[in-house]
Amino acid sequence: MKIALLGYGKMGKTIEKIALEREHEVVLRITENIEDQDLSSADVAIDFSVPTAALKNIVTCCRNGLPVISGTTGWLKDYDNAVTICKEENSAFLYASNFSIGVNLFFELNQKLAKLIDPFKEYSVEIEEIHHTQKLDAPSGTAITLAEQIISNSRYSAWQLDKAGENEIPISAKRIEDVPGTHNISYKSRVDTIEIKHTAHSREGFALGAVIAAEWIKDKKGVFTMKDVLSGLK
Repeated sequence: MKIALLGYGKMGKTIEKIALEREHEVVLRITENIEDQDLSSADVAIDFSVPTAALKNIVTCCRNGLPVISGTTGWLKDYDNAVTICKEENSAFLYASNFSIGVNLFFELNQKLAKLIDPFKEYSVEIEEIHHTQKLDAPSGTAITLAEQIISNSRYSAWQLDKAGENEIPISAKRIEDVPGTHNISYKSRVDTIEIKHTAHSREGFALGAVIAAEWIKDKKGVFTMKDVLSGLK
Protein backbone atom coordinates (compact mmCIF):
# COMPACT_ATOMS: atom_id res chain seq x y z
CA MET A 1 0.00 0.00 0.00
CA LYS A 2 1.27 3.47 -0.91
CA ILE A 3 0.66 6.08 1.79
CA ALA A 4 0.58 9.88 1.74
CA LEU A 5 1.38 11.32 5.17
CA LEU A 6 -0.35 14.65 5.79
CA GLY A 7 1.67 16.11 8.64
CA TYR A 8 5.19 14.88 9.37
CA GLY A 9 5.72 15.66 13.03
CA LYS A 10 6.34 13.12 15.76
CA MET A 11 3.15 11.20 14.98
CA GLY A 12 3.81 11.27 11.25
CA LYS A 13 7.29 9.84 11.76
CA THR A 14 5.97 7.12 14.09
CA ILE A 15 3.28 6.20 11.54
CA GLU A 16 5.96 5.98 8.86
CA LYS A 17 7.99 3.59 11.04
CA ILE A 18 4.98 1.32 11.65
CA ALA A 19 3.93 1.45 7.98
CA LEU A 20 7.38 0.40 6.81
CA GLU A 21 7.43 -2.44 9.34
CA ARG A 22 4.13 -3.63 7.81
CA GLU A 23 5.75 -3.52 4.34
CA HIS A 24 3.94 -0.42 3.08
CA GLU A 25 5.53 2.49 1.21
CA VAL A 26 5.34 6.17 2.15
CA VAL A 27 5.25 8.05 -1.17
CA LEU A 28 4.42 11.56 0.07
CA ARG A 29 5.20 13.56 3.21
CA ILE A 30 3.17 16.77 3.08
CA THR A 31 3.49 19.51 5.68
CA GLU A 32 1.89 22.41 3.79
CA ASN A 33 0.10 23.42 0.57
CA ILE A 34 -1.58 20.08 -0.10
CA GLU A 35 -3.47 21.61 -3.03
CA ASP A 36 -0.15 21.99 -4.88
CA GLN A 37 0.72 18.29 -4.53
CA ASP A 38 0.19 15.42 -6.95
CA LEU A 39 -1.64 12.79 -4.91
CA SER A 40 -2.06 10.28 -7.73
CA SER A 41 0.78 8.02 -6.55
CA ALA A 42 -0.91 7.25 -3.21
CA ASP A 43 -3.49 4.59 -2.35
CA VAL A 44 -4.54 6.21 0.94
CA ALA A 45 -3.77 9.32 3.00
CA ILE A 46 -3.20 9.53 6.75
CA ASP A 47 -3.78 12.98 8.26
CA PHE A 48 -2.09 13.89 11.54
CA SER A 49 -1.58 17.57 10.82
CA VAL A 50 -2.87 20.62 12.72
CA PRO A 51 -6.44 21.84 13.30
CA THR A 52 -6.13 24.68 10.77
CA ALA A 53 -5.05 22.30 7.98
CA ALA A 54 -7.26 19.27 8.64
CA LEU A 55 -10.37 20.26 6.68
CA LYS A 56 -8.41 21.37 3.61
CA ASN A 57 -6.39 18.14 3.69
CA ILE A 58 -9.51 15.96 3.94
CA VAL A 59 -11.45 17.87 1.27
CA THR A 60 -8.50 17.81 -1.15
CA CYS A 61 -8.13 14.06 -0.74
CA CYS A 62 -11.85 13.47 -1.26
CA ARG A 63 -11.87 15.58 -4.41
CA ASN A 64 -8.91 13.57 -5.72
CA GLY A 65 -10.60 10.24 -4.99
CA LEU A 66 -8.02 9.40 -2.32
CA PRO A 67 -9.33 7.61 0.80
CA VAL A 68 -8.27 9.56 3.88
CA ILE A 69 -8.20 8.86 7.58
CA SER A 70 -7.72 11.70 10.05
CA GLY A 71 -6.55 11.69 13.65
CA THR A 72 -6.16 15.45 13.88
CA THR A 73 -8.27 16.92 16.69
CA GLY A 74 -9.48 20.45 17.38
CA TRP A 75 -11.23 21.00 14.01
CA LEU A 76 -14.54 19.19 14.54
CA LYS A 77 -16.72 22.27 14.04
CA ASP A 78 -16.07 21.52 10.34
CA TYR A 79 -16.67 17.76 10.56
CA ASP A 80 -20.11 17.90 8.92
CA ASN A 81 -18.62 19.81 5.97
CA ALA A 82 -16.03 17.07 5.50
CA VAL A 83 -18.73 14.38 5.59
CA THR A 84 -20.88 16.26 3.05
CA ILE A 85 -18.00 16.71 0.61
CA CYS A 86 -16.87 13.10 1.00
CA LYS A 87 -20.36 11.89 0.08
CA GLU A 88 -20.65 14.35 -2.82
CA GLU A 89 -17.34 13.12 -4.23
CA ASN A 90 -18.16 9.44 -3.58
CA SER A 91 -14.88 9.13 -1.71
CA ALA A 92 -13.85 7.56 1.62
CA PHE A 93 -13.19 9.29 4.93
CA LEU A 94 -12.65 8.10 8.49
CA TYR A 95 -12.13 10.31 11.53
CA ALA A 96 -11.18 9.07 14.98
CA SER A 97 -10.29 11.08 18.05
CA ASN A 98 -7.96 8.20 18.90
CA PHE A 99 -6.79 5.32 16.69
CA SER A 100 -5.34 3.20 19.48
CA ILE A 101 -6.96 -0.24 19.54
CA GLY A 102 -6.77 -0.16 23.34
CA VAL A 103 -8.52 3.23 23.53
CA ASN A 104 -11.29 2.02 21.24
CA LEU A 105 -11.84 -0.96 23.53
CA PHE A 106 -11.83 1.56 26.39
CA PHE A 107 -14.57 3.48 24.56
CA GLU A 108 -16.74 0.36 24.56
CA LEU A 109 -16.13 -0.18 28.28
CA ASN A 110 -16.91 3.49 28.99
CA GLN A 111 -20.33 3.27 27.37
CA LYS A 112 -21.26 0.10 29.22
CA LEU A 113 -20.12 1.48 32.58
CA ALA A 114 -22.04 4.75 32.08
CA LYS A 115 -25.24 2.84 31.37
CA LEU A 116 -24.68 0.50 34.30
CA ILE A 117 -24.06 3.28 36.85
CA ASP A 118 -26.69 5.76 35.66
CA PRO A 119 -29.57 4.42 37.87
CA PHE A 120 -27.42 5.05 40.96
CA LYS A 121 -27.70 8.82 41.37
CA GLU A 122 -25.33 8.94 44.34
CA TYR A 123 -22.39 8.65 41.90
CA SER A 124 -21.00 11.70 40.08
CA VAL A 125 -18.55 11.40 37.19
CA GLU A 126 -15.32 13.25 36.37
CA ILE A 127 -12.88 12.90 33.48
CA GLU A 128 -9.16 13.68 33.65
CA GLU A 129 -6.83 13.70 30.64
CA ILE A 130 -3.05 14.21 30.63
CA HIS A 131 -0.97 14.82 27.51
CA HIS A 132 2.43 16.14 26.42
CA THR A 133 3.04 19.88 26.39
CA GLN A 134 3.02 20.06 22.56
CA LYS A 135 -0.66 19.12 22.34
CA LEU A 136 -2.53 22.15 21.00
CA ASP A 137 -6.14 21.44 21.98
CA ALA A 138 -7.72 20.99 25.41
CA PRO A 139 -9.56 18.93 26.36
CA SER A 140 -8.32 16.16 24.10
CA GLY A 141 -10.52 14.77 21.37
CA THR A 142 -10.47 11.45 23.21
CA ALA A 143 -11.76 13.07 26.41
CA ILE A 144 -14.56 14.74 24.43
CA THR A 145 -15.50 11.40 22.87
CA LEU A 146 -15.58 9.80 26.33
CA ALA A 147 -17.79 12.60 27.67
CA GLU A 148 -20.17 12.41 24.70
CA GLN A 149 -20.48 8.66 25.18
CA ILE A 150 -21.40 9.13 28.85
CA ILE A 151 -23.94 11.81 27.89
CA SER A 152 -25.56 9.41 25.42
CA ASN A 153 -25.88 6.73 28.10
CA SER A 154 -26.78 8.68 31.24
CA ARG A 155 -28.54 11.67 32.79
CA TYR A 156 -25.71 14.07 31.92
CA SER A 157 -26.50 16.71 29.29
CA ALA A 158 -23.15 18.43 28.58
CA TRP A 159 -19.47 18.61 29.48
CA GLN A 160 -17.33 21.55 30.58
CA LEU A 161 -13.61 22.11 30.90
CA ASP A 162 -12.75 22.30 34.62
CA LYS A 163 -15.82 23.60 36.49
CA ALA A 164 -19.17 22.08 35.58
CA GLY A 165 -22.75 22.76 36.59
CA GLU A 166 -25.55 20.39 37.45
CA ASN A 167 -25.85 17.46 35.02
CA GLU A 168 -22.57 18.51 33.35
CA ILE A 169 -19.39 16.44 33.23
CA PRO A 170 -16.20 18.22 34.39
CA ILE A 171 -13.09 17.49 32.32
CA SER A 172 -9.67 18.43 33.66
CA ALA A 173 -6.82 18.75 31.13
CA LYS A 174 -3.19 18.61 32.25
CA ARG A 175 -0.11 19.11 30.10
CA ILE A 176 3.06 17.35 31.26
CA GLU A 177 6.20 16.85 29.18
CA ASP A 178 6.60 13.47 27.44
CA VAL A 179 3.19 12.03 28.41
CA PRO A 180 1.71 10.28 25.31
CA GLY A 181 -1.83 10.23 26.72
CA THR A 182 -3.69 9.20 29.87
CA HIS A 183 -7.48 9.22 30.36
CA ASN A 184 -9.18 8.49 33.67
CA ILE A 185 -12.91 8.32 34.35
CA SER A 186 -14.00 8.27 37.99
CA TYR A 187 -17.44 7.81 39.51
CA LYS A 188 -17.46 9.04 43.09
CA SER A 189 -19.99 8.62 45.86
CA ARG A 190 -19.80 9.40 49.57
CA VAL A 191 -18.64 5.86 50.32
CA ASP A 192 -16.48 4.78 47.37
CA THR A 193 -14.98 5.50 43.94
CA ILE A 194 -15.14 3.44 40.74
CA GLU A 195 -12.47 4.22 38.14
CA ILE A 196 -11.47 3.09 34.66
CA LYS A 197 -8.23 4.31 33.12
CA HIS A 198 -6.27 4.04 29.88
CA THR A 199 -2.57 4.90 29.82
CA ALA A 200 -0.63 5.03 26.56
CA HIS A 201 3.02 4.07 26.95
CA SER A 202 4.11 5.46 23.58
CA ARG A 203 2.79 6.88 20.30
CA GLU A 204 3.15 3.49 18.64
CA GLY A 205 -0.32 2.32 19.70
CA PHE A 206 -1.90 5.35 17.97
CA ALA A 207 0.28 4.85 14.91
CA LEU A 208 -0.48 1.13 14.60
CA GLY A 209 -4.22 1.80 14.79
CA ALA A 210 -3.92 4.49 12.12
CA VAL A 211 -2.09 2.17 9.75
CA ILE A 212 -4.61 -0.63 10.39
CA ALA A 213 -7.43 1.84 9.62
CA ALA A 214 -5.66 2.88 6.40
CA GLU A 215 -5.32 -0.77 5.37
CA TRP A 216 -9.03 -1.27 6.06
CA ILE A 217 -10.35 1.81 4.22
CA LYS A 218 -8.34 1.29 1.02
CA ASP A 219 -10.71 0.72 -1.94
CA LYS A 220 -13.81 1.56 0.13
CA LYS A 221 -16.36 4.36 -0.32
CA GLY A 222 -18.22 6.13 2.47
CA VAL A 223 -17.82 7.75 5.87
CA PHE A 224 -16.58 5.47 8.64
CA THR A 225 -15.41 5.29 12.27
CA MET A 226 -12.98 3.08 14.15
CA LYS A 227 -15.95 1.00 15.26
CA ASP A 228 -16.33 -0.07 11.61
CA VAL A 229 -12.64 -0.99 11.50
CA LEU A 230 -12.78 -3.03 14.71
CA SER A 231 -15.95 -4.81 13.52
CA GLY A 232 -14.16 -5.70 10.31
CA LEU A 233 -11.22 -7.15 12.22
CA LYS A 234 -13.29 -9.54 14.35
